Amino acid sequence: MTESLNTMKSTALTNTHIALGAKMVPFAGYNMPVSYAGLNEEHATVRNGVGVFDVSHMGEFILNGPHALDLIQKVTSNDAAVLTDGKAQYSCLPNADGGIVDDLLVYRINSESYLLVVNASNIEKDWNWIKKHDTWGVEMKNISENTSLLAVQGPKAMDALQKLTDVKLADIPYYSFVKGKFNGIDNVVISNTGYTGAGGFELYFDNKHAQAMWDGIFKAGTEFGIKPIGLGARDTLRLEMGFCLYGNDIDDTTSPIEAGLGWITKFNKDFTNKANIEQHKLQGVKKKLVGFEMIDRGIPRHDYPIADASGTIIGKVTSGTQSPTLNKAIGLGYVTTEFSKPDSEIFVIIRDKPIKAKVCKIPFLKK
Repeated sequence: MTESLNTMKSTALTNTHIALGAKMVPFAGYNMPVSYAGLNEEHATVRNGVGVFDVSHMGEFILNGPHALDLIQKVTSNDAAVLTDGKAQYSCLPNADGGIVDDLLVYRINSESYLLVVNASNIEKDWNWIKKHDTWGVEMKNISENTSLLAVQGPKAMDALQKLTDVKLADIPYYSFVKGKFNGIDNVVISNTGYTGAGGFELYFDNKHAQAMWDGIFKAGTEFGIKPIGLGARDTLRLEMGFCLYGNDIDDTTSPIEAGLGWITKFNKDFTNKANIEQHKLQGVKKKLVGFEMIDRGIPRHDYPIADASGTIIGKVTSGTQSPTLNKAIGLGYVTTEFSKPDSEIFVIIRDKPIKAKVCKIPFLKK
């Protein structure tokens, strides 16, 4: 562990997390805080109040030029042509085999300038994939190493953050953003996005402002009980919403259609491997990603087998946890299509024993 931590990258706030007593772990090549006060407490803080995640390990690319949109349309599944200035969308990068290179956010700054936000573990892979398909000579900048990203999430996030900016946060719709002055710092991207389902904003800015931003946000949020939140709670929060995690629920072998991402796969344009993925939609797929909740006692974990009542293996768990909000065990997993309907009885194999569960609609947490 010591040797691996020595080779880990740090965010601009790594020393701050260590000083706060965070439990640090290697994640996607970075030394990251997994928890501070404990997962359940941090999870509840975000669901009920406001918490701050340092997610500066994420990757950011800027694409500029008259053909920036052409390139984005070619490599992503969603239709970025519908974006107007200040709008963002969730999308994915299909690969040549019907799977997914990565999922990402696409931000339209203007008609010739876009920001792509990708997963930390895939920065180099995504960059190379997009570059490979650039037949137009689009100007691409990888600003990941110089960019910090704080996700301030929870129902009290807006109240806390509004103290730090003249931008009217209530006027920024979901999946929209503005560039403005925040905490006295110019050119901050203030984005009404997040991967918790609890509401809030994500803030992009230069690394040199990281400590000032962190300190300002925590001062502004004191009256709301603001707390730092680790990656452990980020995982349980996104799972309650049924949001996919790359490397668990989606990867290079899973089709967007299998993963329930047909809603971000638009066939009114040409994109990488469109024909193959369109066949998945038209002809159906053999497996589907489903949500499920445990009926009998047991916590599902990544890669646990899923069986039918006769013991035949029909799939596997991709994500699972004891939901802090719902106080029951939940999970995501791929099952053969005939078991994908809500209320289908399935069994998760935990320590060689079949434990009863049932398929349910996601999100698990209904607003």
